[in-house]
Amino acid sequence: MKIVTCIKQTFDTEAKITIENGKVSDQGVNLIVNPYDEFAVEESIRLKEKNGGEVVVVSVGNDKTQEALRYCLAMGADRAVLIQDPALENGDNHSAAVALAKLLADMEYDLIFCGKEAVDDGAAQVPSRLAEKLDLPQANVITSFELGDGQATVTREIDGGTETLEVQLPAVFSAQKGLNEVRYPSLPGIMKAKRKELKVVSLADLGLSAEDVAPKAELVQAELPPPRKAGRVLKGEVEEVVAELVKLLQEEAKVI
Repeated sequence: MKIVTCIKQTFDTEAKITIENGKVSDQGVNLIVNPYDEFAVEESIRLKEKNGGEVVVVSVGNDKTQEALRYCLAMGADRAVLIQDPALENGDNHSAAVALAKLLADMEYDLIFCGKEAVDDGAAQVPSRLAEKLDLPQANVITSFELGDGQATVTREIDGGTETLEVQLPAVFSAQKGLNEVRYPSLPGIMKAKRKELKVVSLADLGLSAEDVAPKAELVQAELPPPRKAGRVLKGEVEEVVAELVKLLQEEAKVI
């Protein structure tokens, strides 16, 4: 069984965000594997351990992204591919999906796993865009996965509940928290990861141009939310406090 798992390197969820020249700065920030992608990597490795085969982790990024890919190799993935190109530095979800789809078009796979979304932008677009470009069925936000004969049975979250789907393979699946418990890389795994293949390819290697991955969305300006104002304590008789509260909700908060 051949499994491809798409990952993204993101900021640590506890990192303090700073803005420089209208953009989010990554200076001094710890970068990690996107948490939802970790569930995807874990599920891929579990399937390989149970059924045999190979797990290939792929990503779009820069030199720093190699650290995230090495982490996945230490978890138990077999090899990694990084798409790195200056034209992708300011890319969006469309750019990533185009590059990944072109890479995967020349690969053999039975399953493609992704995280349901990246915690840095929360767009949740790449899995669906990738499935569309590869003309594959998809199941997003899955919390359970069972492999069958030529198909997979999954449970996915929907508004107000869950639903169970039978999906013919090959297909794209995006992982949600609860799918599994993610392992930590072992010391032997970390040592082995240093010797595993990590291939870096450019857009030219994939037969793509900068125009092919030109973003559909442009980040014009990023800014931090205004600091939260201190709370107010209303004192006095109950009737007076209620009247003042209603007035504040109407005139200042404008919620009633």
